[in-house]
Amino acid sequence: MSTQLSAGGAEVTVDQENGCRIGSLRIDGTELLRQGPRFGAFPMVPWCGRMENGRFRDGGTVHQMPLNHPPHALHGFGRDAPWRPAGSSATQAAFTYDLVDPWPYPGRVTQVFELSPDALTLTMGVETYEDSFPAQVGWHPWFRRNLGAGGEDARLDFSPAWQEERGEDHLPNGRRIDPKPGPWDDCFGMPDGVDARLTWPGELELRVTSRAEWVVVYDEEAEAVCVEPQSGPPNGLNTLPRLVTPVDPLEVSTTWTWRRLG
Repeated sequence: MSTQLSAGGAEVTVDQENGCRIGSLRIDGTELLRQGPRFGAFPMVPWCGRMENGRFRDGGTVHQMPLNHPPHALHGFGRDAPWRPAGSSATQAAFTYDLVDPWPYPGRVTQVFELSPDALTLTMGVETYEDSFPAQVGWHPWFRRNLGAGGEDARLDFSPAWQEERGEDHLPNGRRIDPKPGPWDDCFGMPDGVDARLTWPGELELRVTSRAEWVVVYDEEAEAVCVEPQSGPPNGLNTLPRLVTPVDPLEVSTTWTWRRLG
């Protein structure tokens, strides 16, 4: 089951049964996202990226999560679960997902999609009415490197304040370094908010913005460029925990704005 949104020449398909991911984003008939059940653009919740050895500490308790990307746990549970519809119109849709075992704390995640003819805004929130717990949210879009109409590959332009240096375990080691040239599977700090631009010359320009201060860029595969705004760095439940409490939920938005160049 999927939900269709449309506005002007923009069309979005949300596959709520497959992790509430965007299965398709088409602008004037051109598909922007890599296709396939693992791709599209999926939510990362209740953590983003790799969690070291699948463990995080909350106070004096260490919790073990399944190692779905050994030796680490990757991208949370939201992308693998069905979500429940919570209302929709031609241009907006909302969905919810309840955190359940093996996540050790009860909580609810809400994701809202809002489409206009030139932009898509995604908002995700995590709330609890019981125990406080650390959490992260983010999105992992697989933008097509080439739009398939004989044009050039996408060019990525962004100006991070720093790059998180990676250790051999692919996790940030705590050192901030000057950004290095790609290809990347790396996290960057943008303290004024995420702002990145993908340009397919002569075809389309897409800008990814968010008030979140972290972005992971993954472009090591030939088919796609991933620009992932998120509320904290990889392994952030351990290194930079953000508590969700009954009076202080976690909410993050990202907006993708496009401009036709042809």
